[in-house]
Amino acid sequence: MEDSNIPVATLNNGIRMPWVGFGTWRLHDGEDAYRAVRHAIAAGYRSFDTAMIYGNEKSLGRAIKDSGISRDQFFITTKLWNDDIRKKNALKAIDLSLEKLQLDFVDLYLVHWPIEGRFVDVWSDMEEIYRSGKAKAIGVSNYMIVHLEELLPAAKITPAINQVEYHPRLQQSDLYDFCKVHNIQLEAWSPLMKGETLSNPTILKIAKKHHKTTAQVLIRWDFQKEVITIPKSGNQKHIVENIGVFDFELDPNDMADIAAMDQNTRVGEDPYHVYF
Repeated sequence: MEDSNIPVATLNNGIRMPWVGFGTWRLHDGEDAYRAVRHAIAAGYRSFDTAMIYGNEKSLGRAIKDSGISRDQFFITTKLWNDDIRKKNALKAIDLSLEKLQLDFVDLYLVHWPIEGRFVDVWSDMEEIYRSGKAKAIGVSNYMIVHLEELLPAAKITPAINQVEYHPRLQQSDLYDFCKVHNIQLEAWSPLMKGETLSNPTILKIAKKHHKTTAQVLIRWDFQKEVITIPKSGNQKHIVENIGVFDFELDPNDMADIAAMDQNTRVGEDPYHVYF
């Protein structure tokens, strides 16, 4: 990923992943997703996060192929959906995702949600996918401590990533600490809380102090907390702004003010009750 100026984290198996990537949730397959990804590539993003259920793997794959940039410069994440988890269909699901992405492998493959009765058993299939080379790293998404405490004793390979809802209103300090102790890299989805925190007075004050946007403050906060983050936008201006977070630093007062915003408030689904 030498073409990009975005700093990288080193995962527990030695794989390097950019601290800031580009999320594609709700970017519709076709020109909507294709154009946004092309804008993101031009802006310097090299890490892209998709999932089978997003329905835009084809557009992401086409945009990467059309960029003319070599495959080794990209870090691509996709996810195993709940239906395939329940049907024990992981080995076929990864092949279908790779076909849509026009790739021989993904850099990271995640179990999308902890499905009751399957969130441990599915991990053996994930390990097989890892050993096959079809994923350079494997991890989980939306796993809480209770799920990880059951998974880890059964795992031969520790998850490299746990991707969860994470923003100033949902800081999940216990989970954050647990993942640190077990060398599982935390990754934030919905880092902007679906836009709800962009007009928060505390964030506005900090943004004004640093002459930055509120989104940049929130993404910078993730970076300083050593949490990988994947903001999503279809707006070219915001796409560029969202990676302009490496030329300033939040001071201890800023970090303390943001820490005080925690309310254990979710905007996404509840990982303890996955019925979809």
